[in-house]
Amino acid sequence: MGSLQSRPRKLSKQLRENHTVMRSFSSALVPTRHGLAEDDLLKHAPSKWAHRQPPFKVMEVLKRARAIEREGRRVIHFEVGEPEFPTPLAVVKAGKQALDDGHTGYSEALGIPELRIAIADDYRSRFGINVDPSRVAVTSGASGALNLLFSVLLNPGDRVLMPDPGYPCNEAFVRLVGGEPIRMPVDERTGFQPTAKIVDEHWTAKTVGVVLATPSNPTGAMIQKAQLTAINEFVAERGGFVMVDEIYQGLVYEPDVTEVATSSLGIEPNLIVVNSFSKYFGMTGWRLGWCVVPDGLIEALERAAQNLYIAPPTVAQYAALAAYSSEGFRELEERRVLLKQRRDLMHRGLIDAGLEIPLMPRGAIYLYANISSLGTDAETFSGRLIDDYQVGVTPGTDFGSYRAMDHVRFAFTADEQHIREGTEKISHAVRRFQNEV
Repeated sequence: MGSLQSRPRKLSKQLRENHTVMRSFSSALVPTRHGLAEDDLLKHAPSKWAHRQPPFKVMEVLKRARAIEREGRRVIHFEVGEPEFPTPLAVVKAGKQALDDGHTGYSEALGIPELRIAIADDYRSRFGINVDPSRVAVTSGASGALNLLFSVLLNPGDRVLMPDPGYPCNEAFVRLVGGEPIRMPVDERTGFQPTAKIVDEHWTAKTVGVVLATPSNPTGAMIQKAQLTAINEFVAERGGFVMVDEIYQGLVYEPDVTEVATSSLGIEPNLIVVNSFSKYFGMTGWRLGWCVVPDGLIEALERAAQNLYIAPPTVAQYAALAAYSSEGFRELEERRVLLKQRRDLMHRGLIDAGLEIPLMPRGAIYLYANISSLGTDAETFSGRLIDDYQVGVTPGTDFGSYRAMDHVRFAFTADEQHIREGTEKISHAVRRFQNEV
């Protein structure tokens, strides 16, 4: 009897302790007039990694744009790298069908076999490149692929080379696992792409790999086949890896035989390639991407996926299968032609406005303009353009440090009417800046 009587007392004590904890937790959710909870359970400060991450400047511009729009004023958006087209209808229909068919549970960690096969088949049918489906890993966006890859490739202290200017989040992914990103300055003299010589100049005993992009963000630059081959040979001799971001694959407007216009896998089958359904396929919000890796890396990648993400979104995977249909490709190609027309229109508009475009991009969705002749810097230019003219653009400081204050990125994703109106406003702003010098 004693043991039976003591058990409720112990339970009662535990319930009282749980109640105290829950009450403390609830109070932690309620801010005081000082902005802190009275029973603040979180005494530990955010990590050093969190403190080191700079804000995304483009999101600051977008935040200001949304505030202006809430006031009832219209903003022309040249800042966000997202085509204005909705997801292709065939993909939307397939997504709805996947819901109706009950495809709402977990998939395999590396994606459903049907999609891995479809991706591999596309490399063969469109680009003439043989890829075994077992080397394809479907991920939660290209960002998920990058996170997984750096998790299995890097040890603390390892250095990874990447171009400056370049996609800024790559640095965050490297730092997250204790690596050290090293920027390689590039400009129009090398077509805004690194060369083997530049890689050699930045390689040290701690360097383990190089990250490239073609077409690139923010410049739209394509890498030369000869340079990619030379870089790969240099890195391979030192036991490192080469990773190529190809998320703008498909958005190429004037393929050049000297450049990598399809996939880097056509140059070297064992490169690591990252891609996405966001840009060309118009599925940004579905959060789906993939990577192609050497055979020796796939098992480690699968373990990482199981532990970090479990699986990519299942409904999005079944929807993406429809992107590879003839109906899907027909719509996507129509959009690519429209984007080329918008690129040409914006390029003429910015040149007429008095801006310098060092490189005519043959891919991606951006123009990278030099504004140094205006007597101002990129952040001031971007800030005044959104505040005074209601045109959103992204300062070069989002993409690195090398001559970043001299450059601004323009996304040619808006329709032609907005591009004409926006470049006209930019022309007025340029004249105003020139008069102030």
